[in-house]
Amino acid sequence: MTESEMEMKSLTVGTLKIEIHPNSKAAGQAAARATAQALQQLDALRETIGVIFATGASQLNTLHALNAIEGLPWHKVRGFHMDEYIGIPADHPSSFRRYLRENLPQQMQMKEFSAIDGTAPNPQQECRDYAEKVRSADPQLCLFGVGENGHLAFNDPAEADFNDPLDMKIVHLDTICRQQQAAEGWFNTYQEVPERAITLTIPTLFRVPKLIAIVPGSRKADIIRRTLEEPISTTCPATILRTHPDATLYLDIESAAHLAR
Repeated sequence: MTESEMEMKSLTVGTLKIEIHPNSKAAGQAAARATAQALQQLDALRETIGVIFATGASQLNTLHALNAIEGLPWHKVRGFHMDEYIGIPADHPSSFRRYLRENLPQQMQMKEFSAIDGTAPNPQQECRDYAEKVRSADPQLCLFGVGENGHLAFNDPAEADFNDPLDMKIVHLDTICRQQQAAEGWFNTYQEVPERAITLTIPTLFRVPKLIAIVPGSRKADIIRRTLEEPISTTCPATILRTHPDATLYLDIESAAHLAR
């Protein structure tokens, strides 16, 4: 069977819904359609709609497909992102603030978009201030990926805490995480990747009622296998997704290649 002939396959592990699509573009488009449907449903229920967006190569197909969908209630959206490097200015080529400006032009149509300031003079205060903004917006939808080490946002295995008392915190990035950022082309070498970042914590993400995870590509195949097959633990933080009441994982045949089923 060729890639173009393959139909979408679906399965469930725990409460986590999984869709496997023929290629990364199809997976991204499916995630964009699900996002659009969620926004339309929330439009009928809420005066404002809190949405958390992720960055990285895995999100590009979804964001580009979302850009093409007309009639969405962006004017109601209070937008946020998940993390940012400490010490990276907003105009740096690898800044997540810059990434979202370039790949999510709907920021200009939103009611509000709050950016994490990685160059704030007091990063701890930036965490507290941003966390308060997120809480006040009561996000209903979150788009994100899964790192090659299983991280959610920048909650690497050594930093992840399923019962974290903080909504947002400063973390140290492990070598696998930093190598991934370089491998995706955001930095020339992993040594250039900042060692610290600000990130939303896992409990903050899990308070969001609907999670849409987009994880394509062969580099993610092993971590997807671990996410779905290993015991739930912070050794692979993404395993906790199997307990969320409304989370969907969008894969392509490359990222699903190591699954036993």
